[in-house]
Amino acid sequence: MGQKLRLGMIGGGKGAFIGAIHRIAAQIDGEYELVCGAFSSNPDVSIQSGKDLGLDISRCYASFSELFEKEKQLPKNERMQVVSIVTPNHLHFEPAKLAMQNGFHVVLDKPMTFSLAEAKMLKQIAEETGQLLCLTHTYTGYPMVKEAKQQIAEGKLGEVRKVYVEYPQGWLSKREENGDNKQAAWRTDPSKSGIGGAIGDIGTHAFNLVEYVTGLKVTQINADINTVVEGRKLDDDVNVLLKFNNNASGVLFATQVAAGEENNIKIRVYGEKGGLEWQQNDANSLLMKSADQPFQILRTGSSYLRSFAKHNTRTPAGHPEGYLEAFANLYRNFALTIKAKLNQETPTPEMLDYTGIEDGVRGMAFIEQVIVSGQSDQKWTAFIV
Repeated sequence: MGQKLRLGMIGGGKGAFIGAIHRIAAQIDGEYELVCGAFSSNPDVSIQSGKDLGLDISRCYASFSELFEKEKQLPKNERMQVVSIVTPNHLHFEPAKLAMQNGFHVVLDKPMTFSLAEAKMLKQIAEETGQLLCLTHTYTGYPMVKEAKQQIAEGKLGEVRKVYVEYPQGWLSKREENGDNKQAAWRTDPSKSGIGGAIGDIGTHAFNLVEYVTGLKVTQINADINTVVEGRKLDDDVNVLLKFNNNASGVLFATQVAAGEENNIKIRVYGEKGGLEWQQNDANSLLMKSADQPFQILRTGSSYLRSFAKHNTRTPAGHPEGYLEAFANLYRNFALTIKAKLNQETPTPEMLDYTGIEDGVRGMAFIEQVIVSGQSDQKWTAFIV
């Protein structure tokens, strides 16, 4: 493990949902130490949140601009090295930009930015500064998702022909944004979320999962976008037909109005030799299907799994690892990559296995082009990044 990376945080203060998840994930493997933060746009809340987390009051900042200004002035062996940005979408680009320009690596909540234009600018800044960025597409962190990716890469299914991915939620089946639900309020507000509602919030997870697991790239889309709940300003239900760069086809749906559903993201991939299936509700299992053999259920922690699954598993078989551990795998792999870079070593493929800036740009392109496709009379739209 070695010396911990010094971590700062922007957002995630009192009353925030995802900030605590990030903090737990970052500290599971002992690779990070939280040393500073600007936890809220309200200066008083920000400083009090930092104090509640046990931070030195001198490093509880009133704004993210103050955080960068003062951290940069500290001796190199004291200042933060990585900043985790856990704010609403409209507050992703500016702090990520300032972080990289001031020499800090970035962990960023998805989707990467407010718009595709911002995503492309952030990519350019990363290339100019040499700073690294990890985008927290959590579901790629599960060991059996990684096993599925390696199985496909090794040709176990043969040529991929068909893909189905779904992400059903039900929490916005009513107008939750009219009450005290802060998560609903900003996620359904185009001034904070961007042009995509469900497609930006959970559709990007489904899109990222498909490209990660299959190793394929989407080349064409045909989208149907809906706003089911009356008066809502953004989409809450999306269906997308997909074409891939090997001529395979796919179906993606993301909805937040499936009353009674929680977060059971699910993917099925079929090739010429067989198929596989994974879902979050049984995250420790990977179902393998063969055209001429009985199906198999592969399990997390088993000795027969491949290197990426083993690298991202902490407990013996039969001890479930879940959402927090999947989140932690992204943080750990990112930390190991940074440490290898600091030591002038070459990171292993397992270390480099985290969602990066290229994926973030493609995610933003997906949001914008799904909206364009859904509003167009044209049947198919080329997916261009």
